[in-house]
Amino acid sequence: MYGGGELLAVLAGSIRQILENTSLEFGRLQELRLRAGQPFFCQYGGKEYGFLKNGEPVEIRAERGRAGKEDTGNRNQGFYIVDRRDVKETLEYLSSYSLYAYEEELRQGFFTIRGGHRVGLAGKAVLEDGKIRTVRSISFLNIRLAHQIRGCAEPVFPCLYEGERILNTLVVSPPGCGKTTLLRDMIRMVSEGAGGRRGVSTGVADERSELAACYQGIPQNDLGSRTDVFDNCPKAAGLMMLIRTMAPRVVAADEIGGKEDLDAVRYAGSCGCAVFASAHGASLEELRGKPYFLPLMEEGFFERYILLEKKWIRNEWQVGHVKGIYDQKGEQIWA
Repeated sequence: MYGGGELLAVLAGSIRQILENTSLEFGRLQELRLRAGQPFFCQYGGKEYGFLKNGEPVEIRAERGRAGKEDTGNRNQGFYIVDRRDVKETLEYLSSYSLYAYEEELRQGFFTIRGGHRVGLAGKAVLEDGKIRTVRSISFLNIRLAHQIRGCAEPVFPCLYEGERILNTLVVSPPGCGKTTLLRDMIRMVSEGAGGRRGVSTGVADERSELAACYQGIPQNDLGSRTDVFDNCPKAAGLMMLIRTMAPRVVAADEIGGKEDLDAVRYAGSCGCAVFASAHGASLEELRGKPYFLPLMEEGFFERYILLEKKWIRNEWQVGHVKGIYDQKGEQIWA
């Protein structure tokens, strides 16, 4: 594999060898899936691949089975099968042999490693008073690779302003269409300053460590030189704390949706902060159907809606395409 040495170093030896022998490019690798007793799969360029033992990637085609051949009922034949030792060894490398130090992260089901890559996990939950205290017998890992795309917000950046005023902006898309990537670059640009505009103090409530991807308190992604981050903190509480303690001009949060989130967003606006956020949805009509969004939309709180989609281009899905930008009345201003 071309690139990715930092990631390869924290994978089990057998998995590392497969990836070292493959022709895939690290920059297009999106996700690695390790499930004990199941094939080693990855998401690459919007497609799913399995790996033969020699590292050869084989595209999984749901309608016809492996490599486009008629499915004979055993799609796993010939693939490298992950065993418990692979999962255990990978966990040891990921945690620097100190998994106990990640108890809080285990309770939440994920942790962030150097480089900003996020590791989701599943196994046997250990309960205490009906809540998950930790996870044992971990047998499933999902490694989501961080690929920051600097400059992806440049085309939409002028739409985030009205004169010198920064507008409340919501990025909307279905899952996996690039809204976090775009939001991250919007934060970077408004913090750093761009297009002749000065940078401003920006606060980020990063509940799931996907925007800043903090590792030991230091953002692994570039969010700009004037950005402060509350990591691994509920969005609503993080936004409130940032407003009270860090005096931001802009606050940001990813994937808002609950009542507490939207109450915090409204509070931020009442304090004079501009708000950048993202939410799941395929259209403004779908967003209006969500009970907690409707009041904010009727109030005209969000002054810009950026809708994203993915497109099938050059034989692969490409995410982050701007479907349209709309004003607070729902009228399209950019396409």
